[in-house]
Amino acid sequence: MILVTGGAGFIGSNLVAALTARGEEVVVLDELGNEEKWRNLSEAVLAGLLPPAAVDAALALRPAAVVHLGAVSATTVRDGDLVANTNFTLSLKLWDWCTAQGVPFLYASSAATYGSGDEGFEDEETPEGLARLRPLNLYGWSKHLFDRRVAQLIQLGRPRPPQWAGLKFFNVYGPREGHKGRMASVALHKFREIVSGQPARLFASDRDGIADGMQSRDFVSVGDCVRVMLWLLDNPRVSGLFNCGSGQARSFLDLTKAVYAALGLPERIEFMPMPDDLRGKYQYFTEAPMAKLRQAGYPYPPTPLEQGVADYVAWLGAQG
Repeated sequence: MILVTGGAGFIGSNLVAALTARGEEVVVLDELGNEEKWRNLSEAVLAGLLPPAAVDAALALRPAAVVHLGAVSATTVRDGDLVANTNFTLSLKLWDWCTAQGVPFLYASSAATYGSGDEGFEDEETPEGLARLRPLNLYGWSKHLFDRRVAQLIQLGRPRPPQWAGLKFFNVYGPREGHKGRMASVALHKFREIVSGQPARLFASDRDGIADGMQSRDFVSVGDCVRVMLWLLDNPRVSGLFNCGSGQARSFLDLTKAVYAALGLPERIEFMPMPDDLRGKYQYFTEAPMAKLRQAGYPYPPTPLEQGVADYVAWLGAQG
C-alpha cells in the first residue's frame, strides 16, 4: 500500500489515478472541503481516505512507500504558522517515520525555491548550493526550508529513508486542477477565457528587448510529473533532489496559441499593462535543467507543449 498525502489535489490525484490504474492499493491523506475537490478522486478505488489530522492513523497502516504532496501551496497565504506546520514540520515527521521504518519517501519541493532565478535553476542538493537561493514568498521559503534540512541531514551522515527524492515542480498544467481557483495553471485560465467568448489576455512586457507575451516559463504536463514519480518508485536506488519540468522555456504567447489551436478557433489576444505592484518584480524566465534526473537514468522525453495542451483541452471538453 502507498500513502499519498495531498492525494485529492492536482498532482496528487493524477498520481493516485495512475497508481490505482496499475493495481496499487492507495491511501489518501487530504482535505476535501466543501467544493468539488472530491471529483478528483471520483474514479479511483481507494484503500483509505483520511484527513491530514489522522496522519498517525495513516502511518499505522504501514505503507510500503510515502509520497508527500500535501501542502499549503497558495503563494498568497500569509499565515506563517500554518504554512510552516504543514509544509515543514509534517514533512519532517514523515521523513523521520520513513527513516525509522525503512520506507521510501518522495516529496514535493517547488521551483518557487529558486526565487527570482538570479542564481539559476540547477537542482543542487548540497547545503552550500541551497544556501544561495532566495525564495520570494512564504510558500517557497517553507519548501526551501525542508530541502535545506534534508541536505543537512545527508551531509551529517544521519539516518535516512532507503530512498528519498524531492521534486522541484515547475509550471504544471493538466487535468484535475479546477479546484485551484486563481492558482490554477495559465493553460486553464486561457481556456476558460476563450470558451467564454473573451479574448485571451496576457501581461504586456515592461522590459526592453522582450516583446509582449514573450515572458517564458517551463510549462510541464502533469502526466510527465506523474511519470517521474512512478519511475522513482520503480527505481528505489535513485535518491536526490531533482527538477521536474520540461527542460524548455516557452512563452505565454506560445501557450495561448496552443490553446487556440487545440480549440480550432481564430486567435484573439490582448495585452494588458503590467500591474504596478508587479513592475520590476515579475519573473520573465524559468527553465528546469533536467540533466541530473536523466543522468540518474530517467529515460522518457517530455511531452511537447502543443501536444500536452491539446490533450488537456480534449480532456476539459470531455468534462462537459
